[in-house]
Amino acid sequence: MTATHILPQAGAISRCTARIAAAPDIATLVACAAEARRVAVALHHEEIGAALVTHVLSALNEAIGARVLSLLALRFRLPPTRWCWLGLGSEGRLEQTLATDQDNGLLFSASDDGEARQLRELFLPFAGAANQALAECGLPLCAGGVMAGNPRWCLSLSEWQENFATWVRTPEPEALLNAAIFFDFRALAGDARLAVKLRRALSELTRGNQIFLRMMTVNALAAAPPLGRLHDFVTEAKSGGTIDLKKFGSRIFVDAARILALGAGSAETGTAPRLRAVAAEGVVTPADAEAAVHAFHALQGIRLAVQAGASAGAGAPGNQLDPDRLNEFDRRVLLEALRQARKLQQGLKTRFHIET
Repeated sequence: MTATHILPQAGAISRCTARIAAAPDIATLVACAAEARRVAVALHHEEIGAALVTHVLSALNEAIGARVLSLLALRFRLPPTRWCWLGLGSEGRLEQTLATDQDNGLLFSASDDGEARQLRELFLPFAGAANQALAECGLPLCAGGVMAGNPRWCLSLSEWQENFATWVRTPEPEALLNAAIFFDFRALAGDARLAVKLRRALSELTRGNQIFLRMMTVNALAAAPPLGRLHDFVTEAKSGGTIDLKKFGSRIFVDAARILALGAGSAETGTAPRLRAVAAEGVVTPADAEAAVHAFHALQGIRLAVQAGASAGAGAPGNQLDPDRLNEFDRRVLLEALRQARKLQQGLKTRFHIET
């Protein structure tokens, strides 16, 4: 890729970022959000790589969120205490694609439970308005209610720490599901020092915690790569012979990287940084980590291609792919990426002594 290919989009990114920062109202941010998605699609078509496309899109969405919060903070009576808006899931990992919804939470400082209850009541109208504004900007409300406007996820530092401790010490199905979303948190606005404290508390809970990590692994192994013995791929008949590239593809890498990083006490949230961090600690070999990173990015690239195609055809971006529609080269890329996913899962089975 030459500089002449990159520079036009670099200018588009810079202009979009400047418009977001100067946006005087939510209506302007709605237009900025549409522009951000167009920039991401253009970057994808320039073939600069999925890692950069998802990073840029996540960063632009983060800037939109920060501006939303800045504008709304002028309209609401916020208490004089420290607070932090947390990005969760793919936003926390800087891995958002064109098909994404909201996953966020609010973290604030409180002296005790009584003050936390009072502060929550003051923060909730602000957080709920932010969720609605983000939905207007093309980031749909989370169907599961994982948003800062939900009282369950508008919590003091001690309440977040208590939740995390409960999930780790009692790893039941709901706790494991929560861990897969909330443990990828990242500070997006406000006082990032609160998020640093929360990350430190989480690391103390999970570093070397073999029981919890094993339970997370068992849960993660429920989604196996769709590789067949007689045919290259196993497709879903109920979905018209397609593969869910998120559930049975990229999520496998995300889950594995999270488990390994939590076990090593790493503060990284992104999938590739996590894999490289645990390789640096000797948890996996550098060669295996890089193979997994390249496979993950290949899958993300195929997801982006599917979503960009849906956007161009006025369809809703998603993650379903009919492998028979791939050319021979991309079919082989997908096949090898899924084989790396299977290898990563096999490594987890060996590490945690899981028989299948």
